[in-house]
Amino acid sequence: MTQDTDARERLVEAADRLFYARGVQAVGMDAVRAEAGVSLKKIYALFPSKDDLIVAVLRHRREQWNAGIAASAEKAATAREKLLSVFDFLDAWFREPDFHGCAFINVFGELSAGSEGVTQTVREQKEAFQLYVADLVRDAGAPAEVAPQIAILIEGAQTTAAIARSPEAAAQAKAAAITLLDAAGSAA
Repeated sequence: MTQDTDARERLVEAADRLFYARGVQAVGMDAVRAEAGVSLKKIYALFPSKDDLIVAVLRHRREQWNAGIAASAEKAATAREKLLSVFDFLDAWFREPDFHGCAFINVFGELSAGSEGVTQTVREQKEAFQLYVADLVRDAGAPAEVAPQIAILIEGAQTTAAIARSPEAAAQAKAAAITLLDAAGSAA
């Protein structure tokens, strides 16, 4: 691993921890420097702006999200179980002591009006996840219109769990998704 790659990873991981715990606007580059142990000169050589670092953090979050969803889906035997496994992933995540909601929603809420790159990255993540859900819904034999309904349940569960500090939001959303799938006649 090159020095730049190592410094980049340390910066993204440090910024991720800080931004997720405190919010993007509350964290200055000096705090990221101190947390990562990387000079400001090196930070700005790797990330010319704070927005560039935020986008890198969001891409890192996307990798974590996709890996978590995939790991949960591996345990599923059917397409329907794979779809419902997303809620099991959420349930475990909501119970983590440092859970503060969806990083994408949080960052969008803070910066959407001021950063085109951040807004685009958040939208790309949400669109990609909606396509993933749509594929699972199709594979489960449910009509296409069920996919955005289940995606909204997932997004709503994340927000509810964060605000209400209620990990039960995952089970409640899963129950609603089962109701939707049953009403649609999904059995796959």
